[in-house]
Amino acid sequence: MQLELSHVSYTYPDAPAPALNDVSAVFPAGWTGLLGDNGCGKTTLAAVAAGLVAPSDGSCTRGLSSAFCPQDSSMRPAGLEEFCCDWGEAAVEVRRLLDADDAWGWRWEELSGGQRKRLQVACALWRRPDVLVMDEPTNDLDLPSREALARTLAVFKGVGILISHDRRLLDALASQCLVCSDGRWVMRPGGYTAASGQERLERVAAERARARAKGEVARLEAEARRRAQVAASSSARMSRASVDPGDRDAKGRIGLAILTGKDGVAGRASATMDRRLKRARGDLAGARVAKRYEGGLQGFGHRARTATVAHVPAGEVRAGDFSLTVPELWVGPGDRVGVSGPNGAGKSVLVRRLMEGVRSVGSCLYVPQDVDGSVRAEALDRLRSLGPGEAGAALSLVARLNSRPERLLSGADASPGETRKLMLALGLLDNPALLVLDEPTNHLDVASIEALQGLLGVFPGAAVTVSHDAALLDAVSTVRWEVVPDGPVRSHLVRT
Repeated sequence: MQLELSHVSYTYPDAPAPALNDVSAVFPAGWTGLLGDNGCGKTTLAAVAAGLVAPSDGSCTRGLSSAFCPQDSSMRPAGLEEFCCDWGEAAVEVRRLLDADDAWGWRWEELSGGQRKRLQVACALWRRPDVLVMDEPTNDLDLPSREALARTLAVFKGVGILISHDRRLLDALASQCLVCSDGRWVMRPGGYTAASGQERLERVAAERARARAKGEVARLEAEARRRAQVAASSSARMSRASVDPGDRDAKGRIGLAILTGKDGVAGRASATMDRRLKRARGDLAGARVAKRYEGGLQGFGHRARTATVAHVPAGEVRAGDFSLTVPELWVGPGDRVGVSGPNGAGKSVLVRRLMEGVRSVGSCLYVPQDVDGSVRAEALDRLRSLGPGEAGAALSLVARLNSRPERLLSGADASPGETRKLMLALGLLDNPALLVLDEPTNHLDVASIEALQGLLGVFPGAAVTVSHDAALLDAVSTVRWEVVPDGPVRSHLVRT
């Protein structure tokens, strides 16, 4: 079994440029990773492969059943009720592998993002499709859940397409990766480590080739200018117009030089140089290197002059039947708080309570865990309402967070990752003293996560970051809050 895309292109309605342009790839049985920056078209390509979107041009293998597990963990999976009512061997096994409680499907609205994600994955696997697409399946998942997911997906026998920023998951599952760089899609063998390593080697080689081509153009341009001057001097010497009409010897010498071609060598050499320079400039134009946005993010936000920016009194926080016991919590003007804990422990409950205790709401930027279509539309509407100066500043921030601002300006639908960056950029324009980021690495590619880490490192105010990404929390936190479950519906918080 295999899935083939042949010269596939796709353009969203009213978009000025295609999201996909002449992409061809073969997906055999097993897992293929899709790698590339946010907004490069990974989800669109996966939707075409799964048959959810018909390509504008090109073709895709037909007759294969498919299941698509989306990025957004708030989306209720199709067939959830049927899955919950199925007590057959396959349904019971997939619930066991993913450690999904039998009752979760009946209380969807009360579940954490990680619990919803596990149900989404379970429903997709339960359908036993020929083609299974997993779009950022580790979003919202804690470490034990990620390990369970990897074990579960490893037994899938069909054509698997995996979009993920989880490098360990890609290395564990993918036998090949389709990589998008600067609009070009290239299939590379191996998982993330092998594919990205090869891409880095090719980038270094391309940068060296471009540097050589640039140096050759500069050398030839200087030589061309020198030879042009020599040719101009020779042309002046061969002109009889400036010679005294009575000076027959001078006219004879000029005529002899023209006849023998000795003084014409410089002119012909100049013409040859022009051709060499044209070829060198062509080589330089062809030595392309995919653009990477770099630079600091200083100059946005401020440090509050108050003693605290947020306060949570000690006590019990309730959400339905769930309760979370917290000690008295304070967030100082320069504190960097990292919040961790397993799925369902109550991290989002804590964040909601923290937001109620913010001293000045106008000085707080909150980016939520779930980013749906209405949130994307609101962010894009605000961007379009800004004046040129503010819009330029926001798009500059988006670029330095590793996304292409021209996509947001083109009218193309923003991906969840691009939306998160745009929300962050727009919020930073308001000069906040406190950032509250709930699972900020969800939907972000690896380069964007590194850029986000850089932002948190230079932000002058306070920051509260909720994440399952231990490496991120270690890098950006000076204070840690851990939410610890005491049972199915009870947790407590520990300060470390």
